[in-house]
Amino acid sequence: MQWEHLRCAAEQVFNMQVGYFTERPYRWLPEEEILKNRAFFAISNKFFDREKAAEDYHYYLDEYCYAEDLGFDVLALNEHHGNPICMGSVMNVEAAVLAHRTKSARLVLIGNPLPVIKHPLRMAEELAEIDLISRGRLVTGWVRGAGSEQFFNNANPAYNREMFNEAHDFIVQAWTRPGPWRYEGKHFHYRHVNPWALPYQKPHPPMWIPGTLSPETVQWCAEHRYPYIGLGTPLGPTCDLWDFYADEAARHGYQAGPENFGYMIATAVAETEEKAQTLAEGFVYGGGQNAFSGPQFTSPPGYNSKAAIRIMARQQASAWLGLTGEKVKEQMHGDAGEIDYDEIRHKLHAALLRAQNNLQVIVGTPRTVISKLTNILTVLRTGIFIILSIQGPVGDDDRRTSMRLFAQEVIPELKAYARAIDLFDPFERKPGCVKLTPGTHRAPVVDRRSLAGLGFN
Repeated sequence: MQWEHLRCAAEQVFNMQVGYFTERPYRWLPEEEILKNRAFFAISNKFFDREKAAEDYHYYLDEYCYAEDLGFDVLALNEHHGNPICMGSVMNVEAAVLAHRTKSARLVLIGNPLPVIKHPLRMAEELAEIDLISRGRLVTGWVRGAGSEQFFNNANPAYNREMFNEAHDFIVQAWTRPGPWRYEGKHFHYRHVNPWALPYQKPHPPMWIPGTLSPETVQWCAEHRYPYIGLGTPLGPTCDLWDFYADEAARHGYQAGPENFGYMIATAVAETEEKAQTLAEGFVYGGGQNAFSGPQFTSPPGYNSKAAIRIMARQQASAWLGLTGEKVKEQMHGDAGEIDYDEIRHKLHAALLRAQNNLQVIVGTPRTVISKLTNILTVLRTGIFIILSIQGPVGDDDRRTSMRLFAQEVIPELKAYARAIDLFDPFERKPGCVKLTPGTHRAPVVDRRSLAGLGFN
């Protein structure tokens, strides 16, 4: 019996966490209103229908439970404000519900926008409670909050990063430093810090940080040994930032590996290629939403550093997430009279096709999807892989069929491939634990030859 226990323990292999994510979009908007408005962020809430929204909230929570039943390791949630692209404006509420309703999947928050919430002590309490309810399945994540969040919360983008850093450091202290104590910072002040509910996990839940090509965020992640999650970013620039992370990691005395990196990508799966392409049209309005967001919302002055702006300016015209030079130029011209809806539709669908060709949106039968995703894994070598499910006005049955096909036919192949190329996840190998002796050159973290073989650089 003892030997049997040891054998089973030895055979337990994690090798790459596979996650499920949806923006939980409001699916009942008139198409022409979206096109006319040119921005999801500013669409009037007069189009909100409480009965339909209530139905969708219940559906999305059930959908996440279904994802756990199908075998996804991770259930990822995010937060946005003031727009219908994401109804998770208070994602911690959803996380608390799922903490009670699910049993084994990890709950990953990507992530709480620290600079715009402005109450890190309350945040520490909320997340600790979620971790307790889930009995230690929370993975928290922090974001600076998109440019639109700065507008919605009346936050000065010039102070965004320093508020982010201060809030993060405070929360870690609140979770690990015995109270009561007083805190007087630059942006936050508390007379009495003594949160009674502390995290189930010790010293605190793991932290994964999502991003869209900000070098400052990558550097910060490497310094803290936090996994960095690329949100559908182009393969070439992503490899550049992976290398930047690894260089910073080496500077701090450790070898970065798959456990330090994650990647999320929009994915639609169906039984036929034709059906998959039909489903993927949901991404036209529900993904790549920055196509509809003016630069004053996505990139207000002071929000991005010069280095980040330079990277975004070099992005391909078909970049699915984040700004591109093309998008900025188009949006700054404004409307030149009557809106040509057909022209806008044509541009959006053309962008979707380009995104597929550039492996930023993955669409097809299980076999097609497996081939494309293994190519991505070969290049990026990530220990965390998350799919962004179909967006837009796609019906429940089609969404669940896509999930089922991915879970039953794609995940086993991806897991087997991950084991074959040693893609360790952050739970199998703690990020930052592989020490690098001074004077030793770091090992590669991406496969540039495979990147070139795919026609990218």
